[in-house]
Amino acid sequence: MATEFVVVEVTDARGAVVAADWLAKAEAVHRQLREQLPADYAGRLRGIFANGAHLCVATEGDAVRGLALWRLIENTYEGRRLYVEDLVTDQAHRSRGVGKTLLDYLERRAQASECDVLALDSGTQRVDAHRFYFREGLSIPAFCFRKRLK
Repeated sequence: MATEFVVVEVTDARGAVVAADWLAKAEAVHRQLREQLPADYAGRLRGIFANGAHLCVATEGDAVRGLALWRLIENTYEGRRLYVEDLVTDQAHRSRGVGKTLLDYLERRAQASECDVLALDSGTQRVDAHRFYFREGLSIPAFCFRKRLK
């Protein structure tokens, strides 16, 4: 029997933290993807939430097994999109359905928000993640170009 993970919204529709305990528990998992996050994790995330981001966590009992940081964006080339900034599963719990649980949840959120697209970026080195995204029906429609300014 497959484990059922429960997705908990850490932020409300305005981006205010409504589950501070889950935000605190998310930090260790989030740092597995984003080691460079500052020591004041909660403070940094609250600033990001104030600029339109949302956080949900996939839980098993009282533990965070994965998380997604996302936002709704409208642009000229795709319309309304749910953009996933971070999607991470705890390294010790990969291949158990955590990522699929989060991605399915985000797709339902996108549909409920009348989005045209669910989108995310993934570093070129994350080959295992890419296999998962392809398996879940995502594709690569464009290149992403950046110029470092700092």
